[in-house]
Amino acid sequence: MKMLMEEGVDTIFGFPGGAVIDIYDEMARTDIKHILVRHEQGAVHAADGYARASGRVGVCLVTSGPGATNTVTGIASAYMDSIPIVVITGQVPSHLIGNDAFQEVDIVGITRPCVKHNYLVQNTNDLARIIKEAFYIARSGRPGPVLIDIPKDVVNTKVVFKEPGEIKLKSYNPTYSPNMKQLYKIIDLLKTARRPMIFAGGGVILSGAYKELADFARKAQIPVTTSLMGLGAFPATDPLWLGMIGMHGTYRSNMSTAACDLMIAIGVRFDDRVTGKTDIFASQAKIVHIDIDPTSIRKNIPVSTPVVGDCKITLEHLNKLMAEADLGNLKEKRSGWLHQIKGWKSAGSLNYNQKDIIKPQYVIEKLYELTRGEAVITTEVGQNQMWAAQYYHFDKPGHFITSGGLGVMGFGLPAAIGAQVACPDKIVVDIAGDGSIQMNIQEMATAVQYCLPVKIVILNNGYLGMVRQWQELFYDKRYSCTCMEHAPDFVKLAEAYGAKGLRASKPEEVEEVLSKGLSTDGPVIMDFRVEREECVYPMVPAGAPITEMLLV
Repeated sequence: MKMLMEEGVDTIFGFPGGAVIDIYDEMARTDIKHILVRHEQGAVHAADGYARASGRVGVCLVTSGPGATNTVTGIASAYMDSIPIVVITGQVPSHLIGNDAFQEVDIVGITRPCVKHNYLVQNTNDLARIIKEAFYIARSGRPGPVLIDIPKDVVNTKVVFKEPGEIKLKSYNPTYSPNMKQLYKIIDLLKTARRPMIFAGGGVILSGAYKELADFARKAQIPVTTSLMGLGAFPATDPLWLGMIGMHGTYRSNMSTAACDLMIAIGVRFDDRVTGKTDIFASQAKIVHIDIDPTSIRKNIPVSTPVVGDCKITLEHLNKLMAEADLGNLKEKRSGWLHQIKGWKSAGSLNYNQKDIIKPQYVIEKLYELTRGEAVITTEVGQNQMWAAQYYHFDKPGHFITSGGLGVMGFGLPAAIGAQVACPDKIVVDIAGDGSIQMNIQEMATAVQYCLPVKIVILNNGYLGMVRQWQELFYDKRYSCTCMEHAPDFVKLAEAYGAKGLRASKPEEVEEVLSKGLSTDGPVIMDFRVEREECVYPMVPAGAPITEMLLV
């Protein structure tokens, strides 16, 4: 508890059990706030949401065996998205490890592929040092989850506390400052490029490089696209904004990628949902790749100028070099390129026709208008996630929280709880589908118990929407096991949990329901009965070039 408080921990998300009962007993003597979730997966997602919304390390605490295994999906999601969390699990007494004891499981072995590092504490004298190391590893370099597995006898043993001192790990030394020679190469590329673009990812947000990116793009007059994880890294209301790139990216963003002669990729990993057919991705461009993780560079896409370093520090250096360099009249040099992009924007790839049945896009647009873009948005996974990314315009980092890499259905509600704890004065909204919200709906009880006013917007189409869309487009409309007509009455379900439930079945009811839901105290579920077979467009079929988009 002393080490957690020294690391600035003020909140732990968790679920008690026999292997951690002594830790819980000690925690009751501290000022650390504990949020009792209803399922351990919810604890990890809540810690994840807390970390993203606050910029701090999220913490969760669970017991051994099933308590530990229930965290694995959340840990894997945090690992894929590089989110700093520390997961503390209880373990059976040391002398019982390997004996198939009650609620024993090798959680260190199970999680080894999906953590940045993990520990099995074997000596109480090592505990303080391990906790300090865990937080250092979680938040430094490319962030990620760290697990600490603590046997019950290690917790019960008394030792004299010793301050662990400065952390020094011989085999772990992240590179923060870039090689300046590589940055001079970027300046030379900027001098000759006629059609440059910036591709920013979650690394920009994690490093706090939001302002530096905006300064760089505006000074160099370079349009910006982002990955799903990078939404909010660059203001969506800026004239240089292209929209999201990739499978469900905008027409102008994907076309710009194919036509650019210089791509500056910052804090990205060139995910397959971004690149499409990799051998022709940005085929006309010289690619600069800036990332703190050297293993991400050239992993998926060949690059001409690799730069290993922290995004914020690297962009600070680049901005200084640009101020000193003679780059000529960039606005004039880029005018033809920006005019071309304006033409692609006029293609209207995100247009839709709102008639008699509620369109999900309309719900998101109205939510954006009513919250003036200031809400923290979490999402589940599927169509709801993509519509949120397309139609809610993010001007700030930390306002879009989603499971990007692993794509976990059931992520949004517990993540919203974590974000609401981190940001008590902000509106937090989980945009969900009727299928995904049921994955962790039990966390409504958590929101009600702690008076957390999260708002849930359900785009209810009675299907597992994204899988149904693929079945419509690529499987001759054979809707195998994707119909969910027998969902619960979400209004009554909200009331059963002690929350408020609202419903809109007609377009003219949408704004009223959203306004009432957003202004109501406490947690609210808003059920919007939307067009059942609406699809997310644009869409790039799997494996196709990202210029081959289905637009309607």
